[in-house]
Amino acid sequence: MSYQVLARKWRPKRFADLVGQEHVVRALSNALKEQRLHHAYLLTGTRGVGKTTIARILAKSLNCETGTTAEPCGECQACRQIDSGRFVDLLEIDAASNTGIDNIREVLENAQYAPTMGRFKVYIIDEVHMLSKSAFNAMLKTLEEPPGHVKFILATTDPQKVPVTVLSRCLQFSLRNMTPQQVSSHLAHMLDIEGIHYEAPALALLGRAASGSMRDAQSLLDQAIAYGLGEVKEDGVRAMLGAVDRRYLFTLLQALAASDGPALMAEADRLAERGVSFDAALSELAVLLQQLALAQTVPAALAADEPSATRCSRWPTPSRRRTCSCTTRSPSTAARTWPWRRMNTPASI
Repeated sequence: MSYQVLARKWRPKRFADLVGQEHVVRALSNALKEQRLHHAYLLTGTRGVGKTTIARILAKSLNCETGTTAEPCGECQACRQIDSGRFVDLLEIDAASNTGIDNIREVLENAQYAPTMGRFKVYIIDEVHMLSKSAFNAMLKTLEEPPGHVKFILATTDPQKVPVTVLSRCLQFSLRNMTPQQVSSHLAHMLDIEGIHYEAPALALLGRAASGSMRDAQSLLDQAIAYGLGEVKEDGVRAMLGAVDRRYLFTLLQALAASDGPALMAEADRLAERGVSFDAALSELAVLLQQLALAQTVPAALAADEPSATRCSRWPTPSRRRTCSCTTRSPSTAARTWPWRRMNTPASI
């Protein structure tokens, strides 16, 4: 059997399997239990947070042979065909490549006919904001008063571009970006089941690099497993991501805390010689400073699996006032440096 990427293999098939979207799961589950079914739903959120996945689970809930339920069985013909993408009464449309009015008219004409196998015909329109103005206008009437056997599930990464006339006809759910902790915890669960050795700090790095997207995190995890020959280690992930070694950043901070300008510039030159991206270095430096501030003021708030957590907690504090001043002022200094960095050379300065 050919290899299946983790993002597809671990795509949730039940509401209970979803990560970080409890508010959406609760609303949809309660609506299904009470049989208060709307005819049109709009799911919004950044890439990889579960919009299409929720749409498919909702389609299974509506068409499961055990009845309309918040917990589809996953075993009946309808559930299995939806999971495999072969259910004739579920039509997924990519609005990015089917933007015109003719495409929407075809959908609306087919919507008038009764479902072939299921209880409902379900239309999932992904990236709906890409539809043309005429296409949106064409679907307004059907979207407001569709046939009883039709459900529309719209998904978009840019709800600001969806006409207000469409928004007002849908139940809207805004999906949240996942926190790095939620991402790394789920990756750890996946690797435990897969039987793959990993280091917790490596998963914390992947959790931050994913920027709130579980799909991005799973793709990065696939890459990390390949990079590490079946293992996920912190050094390997850091090298794969092009992240800066924290040892260099601690050296920079020590020079900064000591107000040692020559040492600071010497370390910056060494980073430049290693080909380090100074944008990445500034980003990592801001994160490290935030962790140091937490370690000094609220130690319990620093996650134990964060990279360099132990070293942050042991950061020397000969003068608490001086050290706290360094860790509280430096993040804002690093943030102000970004636009300056893009306008001036050399980068090491």
